[in-house]
Amino acid sequence: MTVEAERKCIACGEVKQKETMLRFVIGPNDQVVFDAKGKLPGRGLWLSARLDMLEIATAKNKFAKAARARVQVPSDLLDQVVGQLHIGCLNRIGLARGAGMLTQGFDNVRAALKNNPQGVLLEASDGSLDGREKITRLAPDVSVVALFTAAEIGHAIGRDNAVHTLMGPGKMAKAFLCDARKLAGVTNRQLDGELED
Repeated sequence: MTVEAERKCIACGEVKQKETMLRFVIGPNDQVVFDAKGKLPGRGLWLSARLDMLEIATAKNKFAKAARARVQVPSDLLDQVVGQLHIGCLNRIGLARGAGMLTQGFDNVRAALKNNPQGVLLEASDGSLDGREKITRLAPDVSVVALFTAAEIGHAIGRDNAVHTLMGPGKMAKAFLCDARKLAGVTNRQLDGELED
């Protein structure tokens, strides 16, 4: 059994698994840089993936205190974080399609959930509520992500629109759900079927 690495949030002091947190580094010109993929060189500054933690860290000079140095916090840091997480999630959807791990369309997703209710269900945020409810009722224990429009999901998988999509279980779905939870946190939204921490 592997032990998950933990990090301390510079804004609230809570210790959490690092996979659930946002990592920042101090880049060139002493700028605070969001490290969406967790691979940039330098000492990581970690934040809980919540809008209020990002606001506190920015307003109360927490990045400078944690780095023990003068730093420049970009005025659009929140937009950078949201943008990178948004693009990262959509890229993962495209990769899952390429790997043959996506089921698309109302009838196909409904049949897949009846046979094996596992994975991550993507429901377009602008899809009809009635259609979404019919699908989500079939899988009460499946995580539902409704953070993207039908056009955004469709573009990620090479279609005009996609309202109902199921990502099969596995490492790819786990990584996508981790990023989706971060995106939901920094945009102050909640994933359907999941309780807030």
